Amino acid sequence: MSVETVLKRATPSWRRSLPGQLLGILSDGAAVGLLALSMWLITRSGEQPPILHLTFAIVGVRALAIGRAAFRYTERLSSHDAALLQLAKLRADTFTALVPRVPGAIESSRRGEILATFVDDVDQLQDHPLRVRQPLIVSLTVTVLTVLIIAIASPVAAMILAGVLLVAMLLGASLSKRIAGQSDRELADARSALTDALLDRFASASVLAAFGALGAQRARITAAEEHLSRVQLTRTRAAGLTGAIVALGAGIASTAILLTVAPGAGATFSVPVFAAIVVVPAAVFDVFAQVFAVLTARRTVEASAVRVSQLTEGTIPPEIPVDPADGVRAGSGAVLDAAPVAVPVAVPGEPLVAVRDLEIAHPGGAAVISGLSFELNAGDLLVLTGDSGTGKSTLALGLARFLDYRGSYTLGGVEAREFTGEAVRSFVGLCEQQPHLFNTDIRQNLKFARESATDEELLDALERVGLGDWVRERGGLDARVGERGALVSGGQMQRISLARVILADFPVVILDEPTAGVDQLVADRLLRDLLGAIPDDRAVILITHTAVPEGVPISARVAL
Repeated sequence: MSVETVLKRATPSWRRSLPGQLLGILSDGAAVGLLALSMWLITRSGEQPPILHLTFAIVGVRALAIGRAAFRYTERLSSHDAALLQLAKLRADTFTALVPRVPGAIESSRRGEILATFVDDVDQLQDHPLRVRQPLIVSLTVTVLTVLIIAIASPVAAMILAGVLLVAMLLGASLSKRIAGQSDRELADARSALTDALLDRFASASVLAAFGALGAQRARITAAEEHLSRVQLTRTRAAGLTGAIVALGAGIASTAILLTVAPGAGATFSVPVFAAIVVVPAAVFDVFAQVFAVLTARRTVEASAVRVSQLTEGTIPPEIPVDPADGVRAGSGAVLDAAPVAVPVAVPGEPLVAVRDLEIAHPGGAAVISGLSFELNAGDLLVLTGDSGTGKSTLALGLARFLDYRGSYTLGGVEAREFTGEAVRSFVGLCEQQPHLFNTDIRQNLKFARESATDEELLDALERVGLGDWVRERGGLDARVGERGALVSGGQMQRISLARVILADFPVVILDEPTAGVDQLVADRLLRDLLGAIPDDRAVILITHTAVPEGVPISARVAL
């Protein structure tokens, strides 16, 4: 996505934006009209006319006072509703663009930078319709209409007001850019630096404590906070300066109109009208002040749009698979636009999985897997062995279509690249070496695999992986597992991960080092339980660097 595309995706359609813009014009117009009509009423009342001559103005003041608040309230509802609905769509679009790029295509970006871009910068883009586009349209429309109305009564006063507005705009924009321009561009970087420092502190607390580096990390966080504070303070000073320019401009315009137009009061136009013309600049400049806020918000929004664009627009390396339906340019520049087959299916007479001369590499690296061939049918167990670093986990990522491949890899006789990644992963289930558990209860951690599963089905899956008694001792499915599974052991984490696979009902199951980090005496029993829990009609790929327990029926072995 280019910067223009990012901003366009952050902007609601004109049909959603128009009601808020019209209500904003009515609200600010009511504020200007209220001040002008109030001054006219006060001045005219001093002439002591019959009360009937003032009735229209009295009713008008009340109507404008109520209307200003009512229009502002409904404008906020309408504009924020449109912006937040668009923001939800923008988040989804950004996430979709990030998925094929994480982690392989953006290895050069820090975690804090990626997180700050997806959270802070994407959220910042809601300011484009709320604090850039709409305020600019509303303030300029109300200002121009006010100047035109004043010109009907006094062209000279209108020219003075327009001239002072123009000078104030040029002066305020110049000073704001000079003082806060750099800080507006630095704001996103300062936020990401602080986020990155905090992530390192929380994610690596035990390591930092073990090596006595907590103090240094706290100093890094403090430095990042101070830098962010300096950037925000500079922006605040610029906002205060532009506010002073607005107040000064209103005073100069009112004074100039008073001195210039006063001789014609009572002759060319009435004294109450003259009084209204003199005070109108105060209300107009208050509305016009939104332009200065727009300039500041625009720089911040554009900086965030640039960062989002840089993170989501980069060319996807050829080692990262691109779904056939996406039409996204791969690293070679080719557009993959073939119509995808819906989902893989088991075809009689065809192996569930067939690999011929398979080659897999990480982005920017040499091939880790090369010349690999095997076939796998329902009920087969394929054991892949090898030392650490030989590419066992890389193969698992390739078979699950997180990495692209060369050679042939078919599912039910159809080449895997003809399916979307999601379709492949509905057929091939991967139990990772370090499965992720969310900081919630056991029930929700299992229902990620099948949202519609009942508690009975969840408990049955846990029974099959040997966790039935353990769950009951913990108090049932409501038991918490902690952040990243901190409240469960490594073996229990693997069993919960396999329970997910059973619930998802994958025809092909990949177990990637399920006994890693588990004592050998426990590992044999754990591996027997895991393999025994998988239905007999499933094909299983076991990736391990240790010996398989005796008595486990193995269909084939492949050494990497």
